[in-house]
Amino acid sequence: MTTLDPEAPLDPEAPLDPEAALDPEAALDPEAAAWLGVDADSRFFWEGLRRHQLLLEHCDACDRVRFPPMPACPYCGTVGGTRQSATGHGRVYSWIRVHRPLVPELADQLPYTIVTVTLDDGCRMVGRLDPDIEPADGLAVAVHYVGHDGWTELRFHADSPGADSPGADSPGEAGR
Repeated sequence: MTTLDPEAPLDPEAPLDPEAALDPEAALDPEAAAWLGVDADSRFFWEGLRRHQLLLEHCDACDRVRFPPMPACPYCGTVGGTRQSATGHGRVYSWIRVHRPLVPELADQLPYTIVTVTLDDGCRMVGRLDPDIEPADGLAVAVHYVGHDGWTELRFHADSPGADSPGADSPGEAGR
């Protein structure tokens, strides 16, 4: 098993190594990792968030980007891939407003909005929208990182008005 230095920047071009593990002293809190469902395939993603770096997987065979992290490409079936740094910019594709907590830890944050974002980097990603932002089809958003006890959350906030982000396919009102 390869041990990664937890303070070193992650190399986005490094081949994915499902056996890689961070130094246990600096890794995600084990309780948070269990609650989040962190596994060998997704650990690099969560550790990237901890370092305020968005990492996605890129399939070298079909040249597509994928999320969530998984051992093989869902498009062509090729095992593995490479890590790719993502810009974190995109447009809202769809959303839902949550009024009942999925877990007790989120009860005091109701209601909150979960958005599906078409990233400029080539895939869709799900995350929370900042509470002061009203969701809308095609809204330009960017990621930012919210620290919690033992883990880091990826959230979306409105992107700057002049951001260069191509429009996303949108499902319209029927997709909500």
